[in-house]
Amino acid sequence: MKASIKWTDGRQFVAEAGSGHSVVLDGNPEHGGRNTGPRPMEMMLMGLGGCTSFDVMQILEKARAAVTDCVASVEAERAEGTPSVFTKIHVHFTVTGHALKDAQVKRAVELSADKYCSASIMLARGGVEMTHSYEIVEA
Repeated sequence: MKASIKWTDGRQFVAEAGSGHSVVLDGNPEHGGRNTGPRPMEMMLMGLGGCTSFDVMQILEKARAAVTDCVASVEAERAEGTPSVFTKIHVHFTVTGHALKDAQVKRAVELSADKYCSASIMLARGGVEMTHSYEIVEA
């Protein structure tokens, strides 16, 4: 896996993944940015949310669960000072569908957190307090 990050101007960069997809990263104006894209640390949270959502949906699809929507809301706390690393991250899933079974959704979230989500497990091993929760909404 590879990526390339090219500086464009101020605190703006274009990050290109090995797959050829790219995204603009930028800082806030207080730090010389123009607010034209997410901050790098926001991208880390979005990547975590995408990684665990991918797992949860794959597990639920294999279980033939009738999911119509899945939203992972990710909230993080950061350390004071420099480096301002993540200290706590909570991922909350809102899974919508028809007659979803609590045990299936619970198992999907737990398997992602404990076994499959590389991003979540890497952050936890690095000392970040990771927590997960879920709710089921009938479609």
